[in-house]
Amino acid sequence: MKERYPRLEINLAHLKHNVAKVVEKCGSCGIQVAGVIKGATGIVEVAEQFDKGGAAFIASSRLEQIEDAKNAGIQKPMMLIRIPMLSEVSQVIRLADISLNSELEVVKALNEEARKQGKLHKVIIMADMGDLREGFWDKEEMADVCEYIENQLKNIRLVGIGTNVGCYGSISPTVETLNELVEIAEHIESRLGRKLEYISGGATSSLMRVLDGNIPKRINLLRIGEGILLARDLDVFYGYDMSDMYQDVFRLKAEVIEVKNKPSHPVGTIAVDAFGHTPVYVDRGMRKRALLGVGKVDYGDPSELLPLEEGIEVLGASSDHTIIDIENAPKEWKAGDIMEFDVCYATIVYLTNCRNVNIAFV
Repeated sequence: MKERYPRLEINLAHLKHNVAKVVEKCGSCGIQVAGVIKGATGIVEVAEQFDKGGAAFIASSRLEQIEDAKNAGIQKPMMLIRIPMLSEVSQVIRLADISLNSELEVVKALNEEARKQGKLHKVIIMADMGDLREGFWDKEEMADVCEYIENQLKNIRLVGIGTNVGCYGSISPTVETLNELVEIAEHIESRLGRKLEYISGGATSSLMRVLDGNIPKRINLLRIGEGILLARDLDVFYGYDMSDMYQDVFRLKAEVIEVKNKPSHPVGTIAVDAFGHTPVYVDRGMRKRALLGVGKVDYGDPSELLPLEEGIEVLGASSDHTIIDIENAPKEWKAGDIMEFDVCYATIVYLTNCRNVNIAFV
């Protein structure tokens, strides 16, 4: 069958390698890995590699992705990593073994639903350590809630506390921040009179502490997505050596639909583009450019496409087209040729959500 484009190729063997490598690195520090599948829209084949690679949990922010993983026969415990909505409580209990929480009202509703379904649901209570997304800011209130759950809710098991850093407020998971999280956990433990099973110290950015060998000893659970799917952020933004990981698990292939010499600056009165923006254009004279049959609705931000061919420059995009400067390309590009790109994390989310993109496993 003739291949259909645009095409996102997913290398499952390389993905499994990445999972196993991160599990190994974290395991050397006594840390379990919750494999976060939401970056690839929970594609079952991707979830299966997280399972086979040794992740302790399969994690997602979306219940439908957890349901797909369960229906595919994956037996690992399922973790919901977005605070549950009250409107989805029955589904949470049906599908997830453990969830992250920060609202007592929601935990009470989970308890009642777990009672109805005859289940014991596990929760991790979240602390906001400065990133200002989910979690308790008042840590004494957090301890009060943990004690209430422990003593009053019979169908909820408090298994730990956790935090998120770096996703909204760009806060770094410093040793000091994670030590503070451990201190909060130990204060809660003193009130409960027992040890917590998990202290979850964040997501991919917290791998920095694992790689540096300075993660606090009691941190024993991380929720890892990008650090497995792409293994690029710690390399690009923080300079970590990720050479033992594959960064080509996902690759976008797009078809050239036009090659022309054109001015590099739009001609006429400039107003706004299709998205209501007014970009800045640089006049570089007449340039050879290629048009690709893929656009922003397929992948999001054109600046996050990483060309694999020499002399390729991504100029921009509209909804359904991507404009490429090929003036300095050694290859003679023509309509029907296929151009390849590595992609960034946000790009994967768009591509795996778009029905116009053909997904293939290699």
